[in-house]
Amino acid sequence: MSDSTPPLTTPPITTARFQCRPLKEGDEIAFWPAFSSDVQMRYWGRGPFDDPEEFREYLFDTRGTWNGRTWICEPRGGGDPVFRMVASSDVDEVAEIGYIMVPGNGGRGIARECVGGLISHLFHEEGFHRLYADVDPRNTRSNALLKRLGFTREGHLRHTMKTHIGWTDTWLWGLLSDEWPGKNAAKPV
Repeated sequence: MSDSTPPLTTPPITTARFQCRPLKEGDEIAFWPAFSSDVQMRYWGRGPFDDPEEFREYLFDTRGTWNGRTWICEPRGGGDPVFRMVASSDVDEVAEIGYIMVPGNGGRGIARECVGGLISHLFHEEGFHRLYADVDPRNTRSNALLKRLGFTREGHLRHTMKTHIGWTDTWLWGLLSDEWPGKNAAKPV
């Protein structure tokens, strides 16, 4: 986003099975199992949180250091949050996306459905031209998801970041708006 562009709001996104909404108080409790897990945070840019208050500050960006938006996905029929998606943009019409699953919810197509809804929303409702993701090559599930959603692996950068697991490589994935047919489109609200 340019300096003159106001920050975007976080509108709800509805898919066949999930309602994806803005972050709200209490979500830190639902996502603590993900963000405090060695397994879930293995390929994150930092290690798992061990302090719930530090995690809360991070999740709610209480210091205002992040230029992004969060969607929390929960079953349409009610229930606890199962998935978190983010989109951030420092360049007009280009956004980086990311996501994390609450443990115990994998293997049910949640990520594909919700990220598909986010992609459709960003391209069709907000007019983004390009989306990208930065993923550790060892994160096989995330890389497979992006490939299934039509992203192209555009690059392999070696030792781009030193994290809690050492130096990590990055695969850069990109998707252009004219490459997205909307087959995984979000349902209208």
